[in-house]
Amino acid sequence: MEEKKRNRDIERNERDIVRSQAVKAGKRIYYLDVKMNRKEELFLAITESKKVTTVEGDDTQVNFEKHKVFLYREDLKKFMKALEQAVDFIDKHQPLCDEEEAEEEQAVQREANDEIKIDIDF
Repeated sequence: MEEKKRNRDIERNERDIVRSQAVKAGKRIYYLDVKMNRKEELFLAITESKKVTTVEGDDTQVNFEKHKVFLYREDLKKFMKALEQAVDFIDKHQPLCDEEEAEEEQAVQREANDEIKIDIDF
């Protein structure tokens, strides 16, 4: 009985993702998932996944730390405005050198080419 419930939860969770995009950044990957709740309202789920390696003697274990932020429709514009202001502040007070800017641009281009495509049938 519990296994059926777990399988339903997994299927429901996968079905709720409407759009997904991954941003690779060193040891971290950021997932931007547009999801739909039970009321058929869309929201943004941002997940940071960080690879963590622990070594105990001869044993090496790899785990992933995950942190999530949920942004609902009514908060998206306020969040984007604050995010843009924060990025502008950082750019003003600590601009990238030409080499870092070129690397960032190349990373953006690679990510655009590696975009995750999900085809979901309803």
